[in-house]
Amino acid sequence: MEDVARAAGVSRMTVSRALRSDGSVSDKTRARILKIVKKMNYVPDQSAGSLSTKRSGFVATLVPSLNNLHFAESIQALNESLEIIGLQIILGHTDYSTSREERLIESMLKRRPEVIVLPFDGHTERTVQLLKQVNVPVIEHWEIPPTPIDYTVGFSNKAAALEMTTALIERGYKRIAFVSEAEDAWTRGAARRAGFIEAMEQAGLSAHRMIRYGKPPMSIEDGYQIGSAFKHHFGDADCIFCVSDAPAFGLLSAFKEQGLAVPDDIAIVGFGNFELSRFASPSLSTVEVDPRGIGRATGELIKNLLGRSSDDPPIPRHTAIDFKLTWRESTKNP
Repeated sequence: MEDVARAAGVSRMTVSRALRSDGSVSDKTRARILKIVKKMNYVPDQSAGSLSTKRSGFVATLVPSLNNLHFAESIQALNESLEIIGLQIILGHTDYSTSREERLIESMLKRRPEVIVLPFDGHTERTVQLLKQVNVPVIEHWEIPPTPIDYTVGFSNKAAALEMTTALIERGYKRIAFVSEAEDAWTRGAARRAGFIEAMEQAGLSAHRMIRYGKPPMSIEDGYQIGSAFKHHFGDADCIFCVSDAPAFGLLSAFKEQGLAVPDDIAIVGFGNFELSRFASPSLSTVEVDPRGIGRATGELIKNLLGRSSDDPPIPRHTAIDFKLTWRESTKNP
């Protein structure tokens, strides 16, 4: 900054004000300083600037998976919202590991984020303590945790699975199997499984047809492997509800090879409404969620949280994002 000030023939404070678009600097002077900044390839030290402004300019954001289109769409929508108010995202990948999440949060807190955004897939006790002690808003999204830390954006995965299972029962399916991960601890997948069990028990039906395989997130290949041996496990099932669309697509492929007709011999249902569910043959019935809506709502919440004054009314702790049941060719009409 001193080099820029020397080249422009102004004080270092004037350079600082020009970079902050301070009204005390004339447009002519600011334009001249910015031209020199560009010529000298000077990049302001944001960490030094944050010491005086007490603002870091970034939002710490965690995702459990980097190849999941829903998380990509959600983060893209969030980023678009934050750019408008001059904030940027620093992204961390947890790989569905609560211990990795804890390490990432501890590392990110050292950089003084203005907000922390993370999905709820369970937290370690220390993670909860860290997030409760930090003096910035914490937003858990994609789920409504049993005990929210601060703010939440999303829907109940348990309620969504319960509603889908209940609707399947109303369509005449009684021997429904559920496919999900084995190593899911407290993830959104576990919440969906809990919703399935509750709906079956409420209807007086057995929820024992359960296949748990692998670790999150389930893949198309996982579904294919399960489908290849499915008749040896629950050959009497009339419908399979999968924790996501990916294993549902894998099951569909395996059943085609075995000559099983979907939905005449057995129905298949997914969760998420990913692109492959729409273009599968037959197309997959699923629970449709709104990843971009979650991203936009999270961005709007951040804008309101950072822009509010002490006189403003309190901001609601939960922002609900709707889900809906989408029926396609992989289930019979009622």
